[in-house]
Amino acid sequence: MTMQETMPTPPPLKVLIEEMESSMEDVPSVFICPISLEPMRDPVTLCTGQTYDRSNILKWLSLGHNTCPTTMQDLWDLSLTPNTTLHRFILTWFSHNYFSINKSLQDVQGTAFHLLESLNKVKGQARVKSLKELRHLLDSHASIRKTVVEHNGLALVSSLLGPFTSHAVGSEAVGILVKLDLSSEVKKNLMHPSKVSLLVDIMNEGTIETKMNCAKLIEILLLEGHVSSLSLLVGLLRLVRDKKHPTGVVLNGLILIKMMCSSQESVRTSIVRIGAVPQLVDLLPTLNDECLEIALFILEVVSTIPEGRMALKDCPNAVLNVVKLLMRVSERCKLFALSILWAIYKLAPEQCASEAVEAGLAAKLLLVIQSGCNPVLKHMSAEFLKLCSLNYSASIFISKCMLTTTIQ
Repeated sequence: MTMQETMPTPPPLKVLIEEMESSMEDVPSVFICPISLEPMRDPVTLCTGQTYDRSNILKWLSLGHNTCPTTMQDLWDLSLTPNTTLHRFILTWFSHNYFSINKSLQDVQGTAFHLLESLNKVKGQARVKSLKELRHLLDSHASIRKTVVEHNGLALVSSLLGPFTSHAVGSEAVGILVKLDLSSEVKKNLMHPSKVSLLVDIMNEGTIETKMNCAKLIEILLLEGHVSSLSLLVGLLRLVRDKKHPTGVVLNGLILIKMMCSSQESVRTSIVRIGAVPQLVDLLPTLNDECLEIALFILEVVSTIPEGRMALKDCPNAVLNVVKLLMRVSERCKLFALSILWAIYKLAPEQCASEAVEAGLAAKLLLVIQSGCNPVLKHMSAEFLKLCSLNYSASIFISKCMLTTTIQ
């Protein structure tokens, strides 16, 4: 049997090009059609000596062009000569790369399978090393993710998360899980309180990458169903207050707290119980626009329960900080801010009105009323402005509004 007979037969050139679409960066320029800038499947040569893909040059000619697209020379002969030599070179090049890629993929799949097998046998640093190699493999070869799932990799990696799991193993395991499509069974298994507590610990103590991975995994679990855990809320609040890694981490923490308090009413009470209200209020002036809107949403949701309103009333900087940012960002932010002020006003009307006016609320509310914003927001602003004016004489209140004589 000759070597040629032992070589597998490559697919047709059209199939090769389609299958290797994601690996087109290194295709020789001579194989590229000047019209479509894609590899030629059926190269033909014009009388000018220029070569094009047959379908592209036929389309060019059908539009009434009688010139060569590259040189713009007039065509004295419209016949198309198959460039069999170039076709053979293209087919050979793509076939070689096709088999090389397939061989490489088989090698990678074999490595992944070997690493999965080793996880059942090794422990300690050896287990960490295997997990790290598997994670890097998934990063560089997304195509093997299906292989890992088919070889029970999901259940195996998730089973490594337990009460006695080290943070080193946990960090790598989480980094793998967020790259795979988790089944409902695996998600439910990860929702066990002991595993959630471990995730929180890993998230709080880990690197920036680990924090982001844990936050992503927690988000996946929250989308699957309720994850009721006081330790999770405490951990997310700690994430929000993280001053070492503010970019991205704070936003992720706020998003997860928002998801929890939106879907679970009991969480709102827990948020108050762990002291999140004054901490979120103090963070407001430091947040960027995206984080600010989410933080105000959380405080507004919390203000719908009696414990939340009381916590806001007892927070020394609540009125001041909310008034300061009233004109920032979006209409949604303004609505959240006014709802929070309303909640505080209902419990302490005189104190709230006085603090709000002294902080410059009246002038901001007048700007809202005069703007072309949401009618509901305008109405809320007008009503709150009336309430704020009750404890002032007309002249004093006008001075507090900081208006020009014309506007007065």
